[in-house]
Amino acid sequence: MRKAIPAIISVFAAIGTALGLGTPDAAACTAFVLLAEDGAAVYGRTMEWGAFDLNSRVTIIPRGTEFRGKTPNGGNGMTWNAVHGAVALDTLGLDYFSDGMNEKGLVAGLLWHAGFAEYADYDPERAAVTIGPADLGAFVLTGFADVEEVRAGLEGVRVVGVPEPLLGGETPPLHLFVADRSGRAIVVEFTGGRARIFDNPERVLTNSPGFEWHLTNLRNYAHLRENPPADQTTGLLDVAPLGSGAGLLGMPGDFTPPSRFIRAAALTRTARATPDGPETVYEALRILDSFNVPPRGGEGAEIAGDGAGPMRGSTIWSTVADTANLVYYYHTQHNRRLRMVDLNRIDFSP
Repeated sequence: MRKAIPAIISVFAAIGTALGLGTPDAAACTAFVLLAEDGAAVYGRTMEWGAFDLNSRVTIIPRGTEFRGKTPNGGNGMTWNAVHGAVALDTLGLDYFSDGMNEKGLVAGLLWHAGFAEYADYDPERAAVTIGPADLGAFVLTGFADVEEVRAGLEGVRVVGVPEPLLGGETPPLHLFVADRSGRAIVVEFTGGRARIFDNPERVLTNSPGFEWHLTNLRNYAHLRENPPADQTTGLLDVAPLGSGAGLLGMPGDFTPPSRFIRAAALTRTARATPDGPETVYEALRILDSFNVPPRGGEGAEIAGDGAGPMRGSTIWSTVADTANLVYYYHTQHNRRLRMVDLNRIDFSP
């Protein structure tokens, strides 16, 4: 059995109120990777879930841990054993790993993809190669060392819609951000009943619509850059930028997925140069602060959190993973103190 550290444990007092949680403002995650000058890849991610607290726990997954995928008929899907040990944040107190890093430096994050995720139809005769979308985090983190292994490993797997009772019977619409310690990143999406895997040269992902659309939309913001534009002379008038930051004039500031994608791409492109993984962690945390979603008004602000009073915002937790040094950091909306899990000091033996 896996071992759970109750770092962010709370009762499910809010779950009964969350049957309408599939609203667009309930989930608004942002993920990216920064590269240090020495080649270290550092992953950053926010978890937005404005409906209620997901009661995530820090989870250690030893090698050899047995998993069984879920299907609409229950836990009769594909079985596998963990090849690599991992640390992850679970969801709803279940083996749904929304975010994490394994001992090989592979990171994976599940992000909401409402309105666009289309899973394969369930075929009982193919249950042995079937998993549900919420199983993807565990499958990827425990099975693979780099993005090419993930790409190959997903070829023989069917991902089907599996309703989740704790989500009001909704099948979680998800897509997957994966990166390895080399800095290579891919996006896994499900359309037309099949998995589509995209190279992610921007190393950025948000939510709906599809990844290809976001890359096309990025062309509308090709003017965004680190340095301010040069002074211009118009007739007898000299026109100069009013201050620093003018190179990012026009960068969208709202919290919709398309705008967050543009902002994440612009802020990671213009991030300061950092020498190594530990210093890049600081830069990732600075950028992540740009994506803290404010609390939903009215009803959303009334829903209880994890024992620390009402929800203080829609950003439940944020994580940073230093894939070169195998250190995983996180803080929560109720405790902004940065905490770390050093994978080098964990015994992942079966």
